[in-house]
Amino acid sequence: MIWLDHVAICAETLDEGTAWVEDRLGVTLSPGGKHLDMGTHNRLLGLGPEQYLEVITIDPDGTRPDRPRWFDLDRFSGPPRPASWICATAALDDAVARAPDGVGSPLDLSRGDLEWRFTIAPSGQSPFDGLFPPLIQWRKGRHPATRLPDHGIRLKTLTLTHPRDDALKKSLQSLGLTTAVNITKAPNPAITLAFQTPAGPKVLA
Repeated sequence: MIWLDHVAICAETLDEGTAWVEDRLGVTLSPGGKHLDMGTHNRLLGLGPEQYLEVITIDPDGTRPDRPRWFDLDRFSGPPRPASWICATAALDDAVARAPDGVGSPLDLSRGDLEWRFTIAPSGQSPFDGLFPPLIQWRKGRHPATRLPDHGIRLKTLTLTHPRDDALKKSLQSLGLTTAVNITKAPNPAITLAFQTPAGPKVLA
């Protein structure tokens, strides 16, 4: 079984990305932390008991890793935007075996007392221009969402647009993920996130 775990908003700086999300969703993000192995840092927003949103950027005080950073952050430029959706599983090796080439091998990572295994593409960018989800398996039963305040914000719809929409659908079907997202055809790959908030519907795109 595989399910949506969290969504990632990338930006050139953490302050810029945080302000972009807070302005659009009308909420204050919670502190995250540093990912020493990747040279990145983040801030978080709970989306319920088992899902969250992260704003993640290169940490200017961090050490550059000896491999490309996740979410293709080494090549990121421009305004903040949704860059990835990450799916969790209790059987990561089996899921990787059914994923398309280029999803990457699982790495052991940690932040504080959180520990997980995560697939990072060799190039830094997941298949289908980053629209195929990286896969994660949390260890020790600890999950960030359980530690975050609940602001009543929920992710209602996740839409992927890609010029090779049929091939993307087929790849997601191999993991049973097509019901988790809407997939449409468009010239430029993109992720659109629609939320229900106490102030009404909001969109990040």
